[in-house]
Amino acid sequence: MIDFSLTEEQQQLQDLARKFAKEEIIPKAAHHDESGEYPKEIARKAWELGLMNTHIPQEYGGLGLGVLEGCIITEELAYGCTGIATAMEANTLAAAPIIVAGNDEQKKEFLGLLASEPTFAAYCVTEPGAGSDVSGIRTVAKKDGDDYVINGSKMWITNAGVASWYFVLAYTDPAAKHKGMSGFVVPANTPGIIVGKKEWNMGQRASDTRGITFENVRIPARYRLGNEGDGFKIAMTAFDYTRPPVAAGAVGLSRRAMDEAIQYAQTRKTFGQPIANYQAVSFMIADMAKDIEAGRLLVHKSAWLKDNGHRNTKWAAIAKAFCADMAMRVTTDAVQVFGGYGYSSEYPVEKLMRDAKIYQIYEGTSQIQRLIIAKEIFERG
Repeated sequence: MIDFSLTEEQQQLQDLARKFAKEEIIPKAAHHDESGEYPKEIARKAWELGLMNTHIPQEYGGLGLGVLEGCIITEELAYGCTGIATAMEANTLAAAPIIVAGNDEQKKEFLGLLASEPTFAAYCVTEPGAGSDVSGIRTVAKKDGDDYVINGSKMWITNAGVASWYFVLAYTDPAAKHKGMSGFVVPANTPGIIVGKKEWNMGQRASDTRGITFENVRIPARYRLGNEGDGFKIAMTAFDYTRPPVAAGAVGLSRRAMDEAIQYAQTRKTFGQPIANYQAVSFMIADMAKDIEAGRLLVHKSAWLKDNGHRNTKWAAIAKAFCADMAMRVTTDAVQVFGGYGYSSEYPVEKLMRDAKIYQIYEGTSQIQRLIIAKEIFERG
């Protein structure tokens, strides 16, 4: 039987997140966009309500909820502001490698920290010369007795300036290419870590995005996740957990843009009647509605597959690619509905359009998602 309804618990989570977005995020979103100030106080309140770190298993202090519940929450938070939602959702990406490959002690130490207090973490893979081509990273981790010494630079790292620890991908055997990569958890207070300036991005400015340099950063070998050479697999497997919530964020942003366009179209008049009465406008909004519904179904399927023990790599990529491209299309059309007002920063759709673009870039570009989808089709059937 196929059932599209939410459980009572899921409905309560949705209502809680929707109320939080309305009361805590939307009133402050413009301030954080204009100032770039990190939304630490908003995140703290979300943490206290249980809207963060929901994926952490109960034995390590979390709620132990599934990917689907995370998607339901993220859609609502993103409706309020995707920059603020991304600042909070970055913990999910950073923690995923530990959930996937960490031992009990690593989970107790690092997942337990996120669950015990409102702290943040960051996923450090992208480098100045290696984004979509992860094999192009140059960061290395050399074994030295019972330690590893890490040297290299990372770029575009979300939560870099506020994180208490980082997941870091580095080469332990460069000659082995991607099979020579290893994953590490690195506490942020380790000597040798240099955090760069906050980047002033086109959108999602509440999110803290910076470069990080590792200069002879020494960590104990017990902070390595899995075996040497497992790093690439660990880093990529994490995306099966995190791409559905990212896609859900794009759905939430698109829904907000559609709601703003509907409201404006019903009140703005030309030639004596609301512009919603014109087919040129109403058809744009109809397209928004059908794409948003399709996107949410893809999100929920990709999340359901993972929660029920099925491989979801293809479906997570489909959801991410579709919803990212859809968010850009919906917000562009929302600006068009507003006309000249939509191009002004005094109206919300201008920010929504700026915020939407990054969905086609981070956690794997829309082009990379298509490569993944094609590979899954032709190699796995």
